[in-house]
Amino acid sequence: MALWILCLLVVLGMGFNMVSGQGEDPFGPEGGRRREMVPAMFIFGDSLIDNGNNNDLPSFAKANYFPYGIDFNGGPTGRFSNGYTMVDEIAELLGLPLIPAYSEASGDQVLHGVNYASAAAGILDITGRNFVGRIPFDQQIRNFQNTLDQITDNLGAVDAAQALARCIFFVGMGSNDYLNNYLMPNYPTRNQYNGQQYADLLVQQYTQQLKTLYNLGARKFVLAGLGRMGCIPSILAQSTAGSCSEEVNQLVLPFNANVKAMLNSLNVNLPGARFIYIEIAHLFEDLIANSKIYGFSVVNRACCGIGRNRGQITCLPFQTPCENRDQYVFWDAFHPTEKVNIIMARKAFNGDTSIVYPMNIEQLANIDIEPN
Repeated sequence: MALWILCLLVVLGMGFNMVSGQGEDPFGPEGGRRREMVPAMFIFGDSLIDNGNNNDLPSFAKANYFPYGIDFNGGPTGRFSNGYTMVDEIAELLGLPLIPAYSEASGDQVLHGVNYASAAAGILDITGRNFVGRIPFDQQIRNFQNTLDQITDNLGAVDAAQALARCIFFVGMGSNDYLNNYLMPNYPTRNQYNGQQYADLLVQQYTQQLKTLYNLGARKFVLAGLGRMGCIPSILAQSTAGSCSEEVNQLVLPFNANVKAMLNSLNVNLPGARFIYIEIAHLFEDLIANSKIYGFSVVNRACCGIGRNRGQITCLPFQTPCENRDQYVFWDAFHPTEKVNIIMARKAFNGDTSIVYPMNIEQLANIDIEPN
């Protein structure tokens, strides 16, 4: 049985009736889609890459309304963007279709992976409680595990493990643990930990979560670092001068440093594992420093929002956004525009080690890894 079929089955979460031609890929060149570099991509994260998992939750963290999705084919989906997210573009570069949200995936929609990301989610379960409903990283892993357990019963552990070893696991966590936990006045966290202690706490938990995915069979990991969060419109709006908060930018540095140290350790100590790290902060600094080259004319104000820097209140239902969206770095108070997401995805896909370390996504996809 072809390995791509085994991997696709993993995410179904229920029995899958095999049809004739089981060794052929209907999504391959003959089906009109470019060659798939990997069988599937599984996505874990927050609102930067959520594509609809919060839509039916009792949550304030939703984006399933216009003008979100104004540039997305089909309109609003729950993506916190005017169009593509970063993982949408990465999926296309890998030759995959857009990966469906876990909450909406069914039948052949899930054949190439599942997106478990949830707006307001964090590494810590308590993160994001201001928004009420959200799916923390631990629960995202359990959601993946539930489907994996069911399909492994049907396929057997050996076949499932062979397939999973070829899949990409994209993880982008941590932003909310700062924005919607540590920096929130109604959380006690800031009084309990200094910046380094909090980064240590987060990455200690993060390490265990990633090891859980490894123990479930994941081998190829893409970890996204935190960006220059002191420069997002929501934080800029808190300054009368409209300037970046260096306090916030400095606060997240230990987290990124810890994640890179963790990555190096896991690459050494977990047999067969390949972890790579995307330098989101470096990508953002490059976009700002070379904004005119990239075609951006507005780097410090949201395309859709209200108040100072259009960041005091984020994009509201049926609000009229800016018309020249490709000239804006930020779509709303917290999230980049589709254009930024696409640029970052392409650089992470085939960039050098100053952007993605120790190899890029394309190189990771092409590595053959045997399960242990």
